[in-house]
Amino acid sequence: MSAAALPPRILYVTDFAYEAKGRRYCDEDILFSSRLRRDFTVATCHPAAAARLMGDFDAVVVRNSGPVLHYREVYDAFRERAAADGVRVYNPLTGRGDMAGKQYLVELSAEGLPVIPTVDTVEDLGRLPDADEYVVKPKDGADSIGMRFVPRERLSDLGDLRDVLVQPRIPFRYEVSFYFVDHDFQYALHAPDPDRRWELVPYEAKAVDLDFARKFIDWNTLDHGIQRVDACRAPDGELLLVELEDLNPFLSLGLLDEPTRDAFIARTAVSLRALLS
Repeated sequence: MSAAALPPRILYVTDFAYEAKGRRYCDEDILFSSRLRRDFTVATCHPAAAARLMGDFDAVVVRNSGPVLHYREVYDAFRERAAADGVRVYNPLTGRGDMAGKQYLVELSAEGLPVIPTVDTVEDLGRLPDADEYVVKPKDGADSIGMRFVPRERLSDLGDLRDVLVQPRIPFRYEVSFYFVDHDFQYALHAPDPDRRWELVPYEAKAVDLDFARKFIDWNTLDHGIQRVDACRAPDGELLLVELEDLNPFLSLGLLDEPTRDAFIARTAVSLRALLS
């Protein structure tokens, strides 16, 4: 076989040992990376090795690599080297959602878009609606790491908010996630019980739900990549954005029926080929 006919080489970045509540990241990545081998030459590596190895590959696919806050310096070095060397990264490193931290929630809230009201300065705390409790979370957090709840009477004790966000704790009905490849909707899952938010079941997305989700996909302007729009159903029935995960969204592939799972992986392969071309 000539070199021109060899399949593209993909470096698949994951942390097989990362543990998350109610989820086994490794199972998903074993499945996903093995299926991509039908179309690509795939090698897997830990996030700490990605910058050192990526020069030998046609593209880097960042998957379940864990929260960036656990390896911030390594991740920043990876981004800088990928940009300097023109490495194709999937998702592209131009994402404006969680990839860049959660500052976007403050910006979207200020613009009046349907997100959970969010501020990051003491001066703006008065803009938040009244609530019995407020959620304080790190701007570079993930998987609820570092999140805490503060009663209304303790808000004035928060002090410097430089690295955190503050939101009202909303008694939402349930959480729902919409999964996209490029700008194409693939499937939706939701957690019917707010106290068991990792127990997901299929969700039949209505047109109004997809209109909501696409607002944020369009806002992010990523031409290629996998994105997950996480939302909650507020008591009044409105959907509010919780986060736009555009770096390494867990996909819950193990919960999907076979046709949906096959279609998602096939669509991702098409997206990767488009990125490479």
